[in-house]
Amino acid sequence: MGSPEPTPLSFMWLVHTCVQLARCQELLAPHSIRVEGDVTLGGLFPVHAKGLPGGPPCGDLKKETGIQRLEAMMYALDVINSDERLLPNITLGARVLDTCSRDTHALEQSLTFVQALVQKDTSDVRCTDGDAPVLVEAEKVAGVVGASASSVSIMVANILRLFQIPQISYASTASELSDERRYDFFSRVVPPDGFQAQAMLDILKALGWTYVSTVASEGSYGERGVDAFLQLSRDAGGTCVAQSVKIPHHPTTSFFDKVIRLLLDTPAARAVILFASDDDIRGVLSASKRAQQVDHFLWIGSDSWGANNAPVHQLEDIATGAITVLPKRATIKGFDAYFMSRTLENNRRNVWFAEFWEENFHCQLTNTPTQRHAARKCTGLERIGMDSKYEQEAKVQFVMDAVYAMAYALHNMHADLCPPNSAVCPNMEMAGGKKLLKYIRAVHFNGSAGTSVTFNHNGDAPGHYDVFQYQWNDASGPGYRVIGQWTETLQLNVEDMRWGRGKRDVPSSVCSLPCRAGERKKVAKGVACCWHCERCDGYQYQHDEFTCKLCAFNMRPDANRTSCQPIPVIHLEWGSPWALVPVFLAILGIAATLAVTAAYLRYNHTAVVRASGRELSYMLLTGIFLSYVVTFPMIAKPDAGVCSLRRIFLGLGMCISYAVLLAKTHRIHAISGRSKVSVATHRLVSPASQLAVVCCLVAVQLLATLLWIAAAPSRAMVDYDQRKSVEPRLARGVLKCDMGDLQTICTLGYAILLMVACAAYSIKTRRLHDAVHEAKAISFTVYTTCIVWLAFIPIFFGTPRSAHKLHIQTTALTISMSLSASVALGMLFLPKVYVIIFHPELNVAQRRRSFKAVVTAAAATSRLAHKVSERPNGEAKTQLCHNVDASS
Repeated sequence: MGSPEPTPLSFMWLVHTCVQLARCQELLAPHSIRVEGDVTLGGLFPVHAKGLPGGPPCGDLKKETGIQRLEAMMYALDVINSDERLLPNITLGARVLDTCSRDTHALEQSLTFVQALVQKDTSDVRCTDGDAPVLVEAEKVAGVVGASASSVSIMVANILRLFQIPQISYASTASELSDERRYDFFSRVVPPDGFQAQAMLDILKALGWTYVSTVASEGSYGERGVDAFLQLSRDAGGTCVAQSVKIPHHPTTSFFDKVIRLLLDTPAARAVILFASDDDIRGVLSASKRAQQVDHFLWIGSDSWGANNAPVHQLEDIATGAITVLPKRATIKGFDAYFMSRTLENNRRNVWFAEFWEENFHCQLTNTPTQRHAARKCTGLERIGMDSKYEQEAKVQFVMDAVYAMAYALHNMHADLCPPNSAVCPNMEMAGGKKLLKYIRAVHFNGSAGTSVTFNHNGDAPGHYDVFQYQWNDASGPGYRVIGQWTETLQLNVEDMRWGRGKRDVPSSVCSLPCRAGERKKVAKGVACCWHCERCDGYQYQHDEFTCKLCAFNMRPDANRTSCQPIPVIHLEWGSPWALVPVFLAILGIAATLAVTAAYLRYNHTAVVRASGRELSYMLLTGIFLSYVVTFPMIAKPDAGVCSLRRIFLGLGMCISYAVLLAKTHRIHAISGRSKVSVATHRLVSPASQLAVVCCLVAVQLLATLLWIAAAPSRAMVDYDQRKSVEPRLARGVLKCDMGDLQTICTLGYAILLMVACAAYSIKTRRLHDAVHEAKAISFTVYTTCIVWLAFIPIFFGTPRSAHKLHIQTTALTISMSLSASVALGMLFLPKVYVIIFHPELNVAQRRRSFKAVVTAAAATSRLAHKVSERPNGEAKTQLCHNVDASS
């Protein structure tokens, strides 16, 4: 955490403290590197690890993150000083200090940088002999390169900003350092944690890992890095954190074992985000190995792990498959040649190089052996990269970029403030750190990796990351391999990734497997990434991953239940078996009706036709014809026109037929009744009167139908409820006319009423003399028709839930119509046509006789025809005449 904005009192107190500490630092002559130059740059490097609690502040030597980074600064100074185009006539010097990976120790060491800026009062300082001491004037530090850990940089930045000394870090990535108000003199050549947190989140999404844990080292880097990751994951959604573990400053082995046990409490969260120091990373990996959890955890390390070999040394099996991010880098070949050429003779300026030599070659330079090294004495002839393993450390490039950023800023400031080809001029000496900071923020050059080095207004560098995976190669052994890069967006080569035991399939780190199509997530309380799946049932579809919604009334879910689709609409097809039978009967009936009509027209003036009442007979044939024809609009595909025809013709044919029969039965009853009233006194018995009565009766049906159509125009509609089954795939919409079952019966109601009236007259005339035999034919027709319609009613209303309700009702209705017409046609017309066609000799005008006599005579003729040859002509003729007379 950074310090708050200092008040005047706190500022004076801090200055006083700094003066006292500066005296101590000067008198104690701290262990550091001094390189003389016209302009001095400070350097802060973690040469040693943290010491144990209660012991010395510094621990073991860090060969890679300490010595290599320090030597990278030395190498960069050598290259810059030998470059005639960059800072000509000016030599850069250095004062390099060891932070020992501890923020408090780094703060003490960094006071060396402010000595030249502090007015020191030495009047009270005396040597042992009483003389005034001779103090060496401290060199002025123009800027500081460092530090490495974010916690160290934050502590140092708080003191450097008070004295306006610019600072450029090569490794500190804590997002807190982006606060320009608190760290206004701080810059860095590496991007802040917000970028790498986004890169790590993008890696999780690319691999489908939604359930993870986090491990952070206590301090600004670890805690702020995890906080940035958590905030980004909350904003983006889709990623849940199962465990968040923080490692204290001085963890024990048992604490690391506890960390692993906590991570194993949520075994589904195999992916572990690590924002930790390399020592803490190694502690976590070691504890995982002790717990025998090889291949269980999927490590995702921040740039503190990067491509560093120290955390994974002798833990390669646990680290295999780990994914790390590191600001985009390049191997500096010149540095490799420089570093591998360093010896004890040519590198005396590095005061820690002898200790590195012992550590690197496992030997002793003195005769007193230590616990860490073998008793073998160093020869001085050992060579780096030949007698020891060497690999360039990941941050070497950024150390050089930080030094070059200082150099380019000084170069530009010198060009603006000093005459050409001059050394450091007074204007440049008096410019101060605030002026230099302006030039630092304005630099723009291609760094060691070939990428652009720039700073934004907060002093942050743009985000360019390489993505590594620690893999095992049978040929070369374990090592880091670049598998992608991140520059605002992730480019990941999943096919190049390898996991434990050489597996290529990406392992999973999810709390719950994704739901299948058509299933919704029922999230567990408090854990957004854990759920169980529920199938959308009935007519529901998957609206989103958490919701099922009901399809519209005319829709049904598709096979996957991810959307709705229209319910198929059906209607009675001409080729359906339900339609073939009614159509066949209707065609036969129409043909028979037309044949009878043709016979009547051909013999229109004969006795039989005239005796049956030509006008009423033709109207009756029209009604019969319409009863057959109505089958076709009943089966045709419904539309407005077809539905109008159904309304008009459904009851019209029967209405005409039974209006005619009612007129006939009324006339028979009036003429042949046993009442004593004279026939002449009966009204409505003449052909004209009967025709008028029939027209009036039919007009009632037509007028009611036309008024209905005018009030509620006919239309076709789709009934989705009739065949809406429990199983949506079987659902069908039924295209039909807007006529309900009750409306259909009402349409036929008037005709049924006429039929009942006919039945009543038929009952009255059933015992009349044989001269009115036609009345009995009408009675039989009416009775038979009643039976047909009585059978129709239960069929029509008895199928309310049938899947074929429309088909059954339509077929039953049309067959009933055809049967009714066929009964009337067969009973009332076929006997007469039989006489007209086959016995024309009987179709003559004779004395009045009943129709039964004519039929009986025709039958007798047929019976006696075969006996003509056996009897005399006169006898046969006499017998025929006798039979006819008897019938009359």
